[in-house]
Amino acid sequence: MKSDVETIRDVVLRERRLAVSDREWKHRLRGYGYGIRESAQGAYVTSVLRGTDLCALAG
Repeated sequence: MKSDVETIRDVVLRERRLAVSDREWKHRLRGYGYGIRESAQGAYVTSVLRGTDLCALAG
């Protein structure tokens, strides 16, 4: 059984494969309530509603 983090990461990466640009990808993610935050440590999936990090995008 997949953890919540694995499920979120799978959705985010699947949507990236389907999108033709970063802008479209981020727009598609907003429909799920997710966003992407870039930092010096890497990219993080965030909750649009809570404004909190949910998981690191890679690894």
